[in-house]
Formats: sequence, structure tokens, C-alpha cells
Amino acid sequence: MKLEEVILVNEADVEIGIMEKMEVHRQALLHRAFSVFLFNNKGEMLLQRRAMNKYHSAGLWTNACCSHPRPGESVESAALRRTGEELGIYPQLEKAFVFTYRASFENGLTEHEYDHVFIGIHDGEINADPNEVSEVKYLPMSEIEKELSSYTNRYTAWFQIAFQKLKDHLSQTDLGSGKIVQ
Repeated sequence: MKLEEVILVNEADVEIGIMEKMEVHRQALLHRAFSVFLFNNKGEMLLQRRAMNKYHSAGLWTNACCSHPRPGESVESAALRRTGEELGIYPQLEKAFVFTYRASFENGLTEHEYDHVFIGIHDGEINADPNEVSEVKYLPMSEIEKELSSYTNRYTAWFQIAFQKLKDHLSQTDLGSGKIVQ
């Protein structure tokens, strides 16, 4: 089995190297990542609950998909590839914004990511891979916001950070003007 590699970057998202994924997380090195947020036509956000076998944040709720591009792979291609692998869908995605965050976990791993955020619409069936996703659901943004204020321990660290940034972004776009997101 080939070890998974991720792309190391500097604060400007310029590639500075390649390293095995788990080693990057042990050393807390900044690396390129992406997060996909999907909505249905009612404006509800798709959430996935991470499978219990995930190397961190197992069983927590998060955005539709998140991962890392492979060396030589564009972030956009990786986002579509992983959304297909995890959820069995290939929605049209639009790049929304980027942000950097750092979150440490009880198992000694740290996510330190330069995260590219994509948004899309999906109303069809979802065929989630049970090795990646234990369940999915759509919720209105207002309900997610209430959940995050009361039950932060149910959500991934990056989702809690990205959600507010996404809300700010959507308030300035067609998606947030009532066309899609309520």
C-alpha cells in the first residue's frame, strides 16, 4: 500500500515540498487542503458525520467533504475527486475563499492547513462510502449555528472555523441573497 502524501506550503500557498500525510500531522506542518460545502435547493447545508475509523475527529459532524490534493493534482480536481469518493456525487463546485487554521487533537496529531473552500449545489442521492462517512443530513444554516453555539464538541474543529467564514462569504454572494441559502 502506497503512503499518502500531501503538499507542504508556505503562508502564501506556494508549494515548498511533499511529505507523508501522517508525518505532516505529527509535525504540525502547514499543508494544502480543501473543504467542500454543499447545499440543496432549499438552502440547507449537507453535513456528514465522519466514520468512526478516521484518524482524528472520528464520529464528528462536518462539512460535505474535506481532504488534501495529491502532489501534482489541482485543488479543484482533488475536491471533485474526493467528493466522488466519499459521497458518490460529482457536483459542480465554485471556489469561494481560502483560510489558514491550526487545530491539535488528543491523539497528538495537528491539522495546520491552508484550506481552499468550495461551494456547490446537490439535490440528488448520496452514496456515501461507509469507510469515510457514517451518516449524512441536510440542515438549515440557522439550525447549524444554534448547534455550534450549544454543542461544539459534536463538530470538527475546522468546520467550526469555516462555518463563520462561509456565512460571511455567503452574505456577499448570490447564494446568500435568498436564491439558495436561507
